Amino acid sequence: MPTIAFTMIGHNEAHNLPLSLGSVSWADQLVYVDCASTDDSVAVARRYTDEVLERPNLPNLNINKALGIDHARTDWVFYLDADEVITPALAEEIRRVMAADAPHVAYRMPRRNLFFGHWLRRGGHYPDYQLRLFRRGRARFPLRHVHEKLDVDGSIGTLREAMEHHTVDTALTALRKMDFNSTFNAMDMAWSGQQPTVRLGLRFLFTKPASRFVRRYVFKGGFLDGWPGLLVALIDSIDFQFRFIKFWYWATHPDERPDPQEGRDTP
Repeated sequence: MPTIAFTMIGHNEAHNLPLSLGSVSWADQLVYVDCASTDDSVAVARRYTDEVLERPNLPNLNINKALGIDHARTDWVFYLDADEVITPALAEEIRRVMAADAPHVAYRMPRRNLFFGHWLRRGGHYPDYQLRLFRRGRARFPLRHVHEKLDVDGSIGTLREAMEHHTVDTALTALRKMDFNSTFNAMDMAWSGQQPTVRLGLRFLFTKPASRFVRRYVFKGGFLDGWPGLLVALIDSIDFQFRFIKFWYWATHPDERPDPQEGRDTP
């Protein structure tokens, strides 16, 4: 039977780890990379695996993701976020695919995004396919953008069963995630050499937020998800405004730009 490793990075995820790591306790190997947590994440992770690595909390998450993958010794590797859960049905499908001499080198699967416990079925949030399972040595995260997908050397298949993403459980979590994502995207814009022109400002402050809100909330049916659908659409929209304000500051104050290779204290 082929073996599988689950790898994960986390920063202050002690509240999520029992659910996420517990859902993959059947794996042949678990590798957890802790990114300078100040809570009990390391202690909680050690309840599930002895392979706990401690690293700085880098803005470019893919650097530490790649480190965890490099420690895998199994036939297959699955990268799992700390707020994601492998359902029993998906676990069974993964084992079945591996046992049947899988024809592809990597697999994607749908993801159910839960916002305050509510499954977001519309607004572009489902099926939200994620490419996470691959033969060891046949895929890697590019070390560029926080949301870059795996680069795969070979064919990609699709699984039927979905994993769960407990994306936001409190208002504070929603704000912290928006702050992190807008910071990284703004940093990427600043380091790429873009300039904060009036035209760019109008796009990020008005055009792009309005366009995204209308597209996701109206045309993609986000309104059918009730108040969670409305709140998610608003957060997704104002991310552009936060992103531009941070980008404008760093573009005009280059000496204060954060270095994507250096650690930071907050997620």
